[in-house]
Amino acid sequence: MLRFEFMQRAAIRFCVAITALAATGLMSACGGDNNNGASPSAVPPPQIKTLSNRADLVSGGDTLVEVVLPSGLTATDLKVDVGGRDVSSAFALRPASGRIVGLITGLANGNNVVTAKAGGSSSTLTITNHPIGGPVFSGAQIQPWVCATPVAQAENGNTPGSNASGLTTMATDAQCDIATEFKLYYKTTAANCVASLPDPNPPSAPPANPCFKPYDPKAAPTDLAMTTTDKGLTVPYVVRVERGVINRGIFDIAVLFDPTQNWQPTAPQVQWNGKVVYTFGASTGQPRRQFRSEQTWTDDSALSRGFMVVDNSVTDSLYNSNRVMVAETLMMMKEHIVDSYGEVKFVMGNGCSGGSIQQNTAASIYPGLLDGIQPTCDYPDSQTTGMEVTDCVLLVNFYTTPDWAALMAGKSAAQIVAKKTVINGHLDQLGCHSWNNFFGNNGRPGNYIPRVVLNAAGDMAPQPGALPRNNCQLPAALVYDALTNPAGVRCGDADASIAIWGKAAGTNRAATTFDNAGIQYGYRALVAGSITPEEFVTLNEKIGGVDTDSNLTASRAVADPEALPIAYRSGIVMSGRQLAKLPIIDLRGYDEQGIHYIWRSFSERDRLDQETGSHANQVIWRYGTGLLAPAASGLTLMSFLTMDQWLTSLVASAPKATLNDERTQAQVVAAKPGAAFDFCYLSSDTTFSNKVTDQAVCDADARLVSHSSPRQVAGGARTENILKCQLKPLVSTDYGGIAFSLLQFSRLQAVFPAGVCDWTKPGVGQQTAISPLTFEAGPGGQPLGAAPGSKPM
Repeated sequence: MLRFEFMQRAAIRFCVAITALAATGLMSACGGDNNNGASPSAVPPPQIKTLSNRADLVSGGDTLVEVVLPSGLTATDLKVDVGGRDVSSAFALRPASGRIVGLITGLANGNNVVTAKAGGSSSTLTITNHPIGGPVFSGAQIQPWVCATPVAQAENGNTPGSNASGLTTMATDAQCDIATEFKLYYKTTAANCVASLPDPNPPSAPPANPCFKPYDPKAAPTDLAMTTTDKGLTVPYVVRVERGVINRGIFDIAVLFDPTQNWQPTAPQVQWNGKVVYTFGASTGQPRRQFRSEQTWTDDSALSRGFMVVDNSVTDSLYNSNRVMVAETLMMMKEHIVDSYGEVKFVMGNGCSGGSIQQNTAASIYPGLLDGIQPTCDYPDSQTTGMEVTDCVLLVNFYTTPDWAALMAGKSAAQIVAKKTVINGHLDQLGCHSWNNFFGNNGRPGNYIPRVVLNAAGDMAPQPGALPRNNCQLPAALVYDALTNPAGVRCGDADASIAIWGKAAGTNRAATTFDNAGIQYGYRALVAGSITPEEFVTLNEKIGGVDTDSNLTASRAVADPEALPIAYRSGIVMSGRQLAKLPIIDLRGYDEQGIHYIWRSFSERDRLDQETGSHANQVIWRYGTGLLAPAASGLTLMSFLTMDQWLTSLVASAPKATLNDERTQAQVVAAKPGAAFDFCYLSSDTTFSNKVTDQAVCDADARLVSHSSPRQVAGGARTENILKCQLKPLVSTDYGGIAFSLLQFSRLQAVFPAGVCDWTKPGVGQQTAISPLTFEAGPGGQPLGAAPGSKPM
């Protein structure tokens, strides 16, 4: 043993001594491959790159990897292993791209060291794999979470009910992972067919005259349509739909498919154009149950042209309002697509209302996940939208008080409506009633009795005989009650994202951002002379606020201070700086008596201007026919085709180094096609034949004009991105010459002892978004930092 160690040390000394000779060519190497007489130190190491995601954010046990070899070496010189397991056979030179690419499978959860060796040099890359059920960076998942089942199960006592999954087997683990299934469908040649899912949820009879029917390769149907993709390839219109579970959400991936051919991520079928349309669902909610997506994959405009159509139930706002988890799921879906189907050229989003929130906040929370977005019925984000909801709840309830009735004594119904309208800021008084009716209970953490509209004004009252319900969709006995079950599951909006916000100090609830301290409701209406000083003072005395259980309180609401910087830093409050990094086509319809107000599109524009000095990456197309663009307008297809053109140009002029890289606003604007400009269709243009580009003409149309909100009437800007205002002293000269009596001003001082909002200053905790953040280490988040790279050994 001693002799062996002496000889080993001598050999090492010999190698060190002759290292200098290697540079002169007198010695080839000391150990390792000969490499045609070159020294290993002269051979650059291979470069290892993950193609489907950052190496530290991989999920599902596999990832597509490229190895870049030094000049003169080929794939036959390459050896790749993962923790000592040889995976070299997965790698080959791919003719389509001219690169050496392979799919590494079987990754363990946690760190996996990949080593690539070629020409006597070696490199390593540490890949961190996460479960396909999540989480990756969104922090601890909420519990309980009720798995979907092949057939929906009714609630039974304290056992929660389940939804139908659209899959044939049960979940295999606590994260509700269900075995993936593939089904084939075909587009029929039938005229005026119904473009709804051929596999309805819950299961029932398929629609009459469906556009898509199940496809059996062994029995070719006589009504099979053909389609020509945007690459000019004419193929049978057969679609494969993959359904499975990622991050506890049930997903669909639909794409043109040839069942006679193989499909590998390194060799996709030719009818796929490499482009992805991702559809985000509307509304908002926080149930603790697994759903199928509320979206449909039957998007003929996209599928027929060779696009892939994708959705996931936890990127539907109705089923998940944790915006960080939405971004995480989108990232995991993209990775799965690349690992299963091949590299993606670009991903464009679409969706209305809550679906617009999902697009905007995903782009704000993690820029680069989406390459372009098409928000319809647009809201910038949910945090600032929630301010208007709660302001409206407070106003609607104030209008039912004896104090308001006394102020309105002797006035006509029209005069009373006019007063409400100028205070609310909307087209008329119905807007605030709509918010109250539709989402007034969204923040309630416990059980509540539903309410119904009782009169033309939209005032609400408990529904007779109704059973309590909760936003978790769990049995009532499992849910929080301040008195009888304080440790029960909390079902408020913030509680569904407690991993992001953390718990408020000394409580078991999530920290929240709603705040109306210092808000002078009706301020601009007072200055304009539309309401009296007494009406203004009484309004602000009596409007009050809400507590953390969404109960009305006499005092104003105060945000949890720790939540405010999180909202901005994470990008949950939509950041104009982040949204400037991608193309935006905003389709804005009319719903001014509902909840989808035109001013929201311009609020997003104002944030772009505020944070970047330009909104050139955003275009707005207005129409006054209703919330959604009618088919006769062609606007939905026009948006899709224009975004396709925009992104195709952007990919060519500003290619990404990695899949989720960001672009700059300048790059986005430089690629902007000629069709991407602001216009409107006037309400009188029933044939949609004249695009009006003069915005003053558009604004003069009663169904296209932008109104405002309670906070803008209170003095705030249209950006509406201040969650909690900084305060300034209450000064009698700040009211445009409006005179208060001594008693009235004394009452105002009692309402605002600490002062009123100073809208010239940033909000409390307002700061630049530094997203993306990871919440793996806990609430509040930490910057992800630079992606890990390949390291020479």
